[in-house]
Amino acid sequence: QVQLVESGGGLVQAGGSLRLSCVASGSRFSINVMGWYRQAPGKQRELVARITRSGSTNYADSVKGRFTISRDNAKNTVYLQMNSLKPEDTAVYYCNADFILWGQGTLVTVSS
Repeated sequence: QVQLVESGGGLVQAGGSLRLSCVASGSRFSINVMGWYRQAPGKQRELVARITRSGSTNYADSVKGRFTISRDNAKNTVYLQMNSLKPEDTAVYYCNADFILWGQGTLVTVSS
């Protein structure tokens, strides 16, 4: 059974940086699309960024130029480097694989 395990969340001041990681374990098949989504209190879950196995990426407009998604296919791992964080980036960040599997989420809190 495939599991996604996120790590790297925490508390950071505005303007700071965090790096999230997500490892997919137990997969016997290649994962095509890996992505990061987030859900703030009282809001719907939204796409932050996603990346295909070949490296094509797309980002939400709100994070373009500040966040970078990358992956290591050999390690079945996807990363999200978040720079210039803003209080409005505060949310639970979820890893997703092929639009089907979800991680348990990791909380990112940005203080002003």
